[in-house]
Amino acid sequence: MTLGLATDTDAAWLDRVKTHLDEILIDHAHCERKAAATAMNLIMAYTEDLELVREMSEIVNEELEHFGQVLDILKRRGIRFRRIKPGHYGRELNDLARRQEPHRAVDRLLIAGLIEARSCERFCLLRDGIDDKELAEFYGSLFASEARHHATYTRLAKQFAPADEVETRLAELTTQEAEIIGRPSPLVKMHSC
Repeated sequence: MTLGLATDTDAAWLDRVKTHLDEILIDHAHCERKAAATAMNLIMAYTEDLELVREMSEIVNEELEHFGQVLDILKRRGIRFRRIKPGHYGRELNDLARRQEPHRAVDRLLIAGLIEARSCERFCLLRDGIDDKELAEFYGSLFASEARHHATYTRLAKQFAPADEVETRLAELTTQEAEIIGRPSPLVKMHSC
């Protein structure tokens, strides 16, 4: 178990990714962009919660910084940043969010935290498992901020419901995240099987 995830990434993912690093970099840039958008959407949805707004502002800035870093790597390598077909992971996770508040806030925060946890785990795999020194160092450098984002989202969820309820819901979502990440995908993605 890594960062509270129900399953660890299968070694086959890393083997598959090693021959598609260009695609992973493009997907990673999109992931950082979407992570910034998620935090911004939470600011808009929960504007009255000053602590959440401040924490999400920091995350927006960090995610946009990471986005810029990935774009710089793409440029140096002569890889064109472009639209790509989205995978099923984020959509299926976000579909799990309950519709009524405050449950919706709890779920949105926990789902964002789970995505950060999975990213963090995969960045470690890339850091330790690829021969490309520049990328290995880059992915290693992202670990701390991704882990911090995961913890921040989980902590903020506890502002919307009692801690025991949040922990119970997190366990449910973690189990569902493991099922979603384990579904085969023809696409090579940061969050594919």
